[in-house]
Amino acid sequence: ITVPAYFNDSQRRATRDAGMISGLDVMRIIVEPTAAAIAYGLDKMSSIFIEKNVLIFDLGGGTFDVSLLTMVKSVFKVKSTAGDTHLGGEDFDNRMVNHFVEELKRKHKRDISNNPRALRRLRTACERAKRNLSFMAHTDIVIDSLYDGIDFHSTITRAKFEELNLDLFQECIVHVEKYLNDAQMDKKCIDEVVIVGGSTRIPKVRQLLQNFFDGKQLCESIHPDEDVAYGAAVQAAILNGHGSHEIQNLVLWDVTPLSLGVLIKEDEMFVVVPRNTTIPTKKEHEFTTRYDNQTSVCFQVHEGERPKASDNILLGEFTLSGIPPALRRVPKLKTCFDIDANGILNVSAEDKETGYKNGITISNVKGMLSSDEISRIMEEAERFKLDDAEVKKRFEVKNSLENYVYGTRATFFTKKSALNISAADSKKIEDEIKSAVEWLDEHQNAATHVFVSKKGELMSVWEPIVSKFITF
Repeated sequence: ITVPAYFNDSQRRATRDAGMISGLDVMRIIVEPTAAAIAYGLDKMSSIFIEKNVLIFDLGGGTFDVSLLTMVKSVFKVKSTAGDTHLGGEDFDNRMVNHFVEELKRKHKRDISNNPRALRRLRTACERAKRNLSFMAHTDIVIDSLYDGIDFHSTITRAKFEELNLDLFQECIVHVEKYLNDAQMDKKCIDEVVIVGGSTRIPKVRQLLQNFFDGKQLCESIHPDEDVAYGAAVQAAILNGHGSHEIQNLVLWDVTPLSLGVLIKEDEMFVVVPRNTTIPTKKEHEFTTRYDNQTSVCFQVHEGERPKASDNILLGEFTLSGIPPALRRVPKLKTCFDIDANGILNVSAEDKETGYKNGITISNVKGMLSSDEISRIMEEAERFKLDDAEVKKRFEVKNSLENYVYGTRATFFTKKSALNISAADSKKIEDEIKSAVEWLDEHQNAATHVFVSKKGELMSVWEPIVSKFITF
């Protein structure tokens, strides 16, 4: 399973747990830039004889990652990662939605900002428009009966879309610049810039990125939406022992996205595993007691880059008990941070003098579920299977009714001008369609049998008339 590069330990654990609850055998958590690098470099391994610096620019629907890898032959090593887990295509959609909400207020004196159904339909239209603007100079937004019987029609140009989102596009480039500065690498040292993620189709994003790298040609390995999944499939083949000899020789080295450490005195965070440490890794450090005759030590494990532990992410706590009483600073407590290939952290501690290891616990780790908890969730899912099936059935019949109503409406208004249909029939159909749309808006939570009954009622009224020009 792939995750954004900047996912912390608890987010990776939560993703792994979700996969296990779904019945998947989660062999490895792999970060998206590494997967993209595999997709990009798999067919180039035999030709890379000197080390190349490859920057992966990954702008997807909800997250943005930038990573630096070195590649030589079949060895891919992630050097560092950065990014924003709340920057992506959804943010660009939101800007368009807000723009059209304001337009609706100006044109029709209606505010849909508190109407989830209308906002959902507008968001869907905006996402479609965003995709169109990647290869068109302008596109139309057309939503029949968006709100209060109003048919909303508008046009947006690529230039307007870029104006609405320019600061977000520029923020992506700021991330790249800051990232290279932190890595103390000149942009001229980047051999390849690989673009990944559906949002990299946006022409302005490509233009800004290419300008930043002084006109360097951007590389697309394969389909922007598929290369991460492609790389994950290759990684799975490696772990399973499948695939060609070339694939089996592939070596992947990943890094920790954030520093890991413990709280020591006065809210100070002591870093045990620095950010961008190659994983898997095992780091040890010796701590001691703060008070005379202290028999247990509680370690708070944090993740982040701030000097104060309280400003970083608390991953959990572990306690070493049974330390023989002694003066403060005399006991020597060896603490080990062990990160596996999935980026999952395990912590252990030991009193070096006695070799005592009992009493170590890890608790309150956000997002981490025990095997018992995962089993409980799966048992509950099985227990409520019949209830869930009824919920699913209700969704299906509701969707069927909505598809019938909106499909009939779209076909009727598209074809009616070319049809020989009486004014009376036309008016009757329009009234019936409007009434059906209003009914749907008012009965979103109706029972399954109500939706079934309503569709049958509509079909009995509509079909004798509309069957003249619509095939059901």
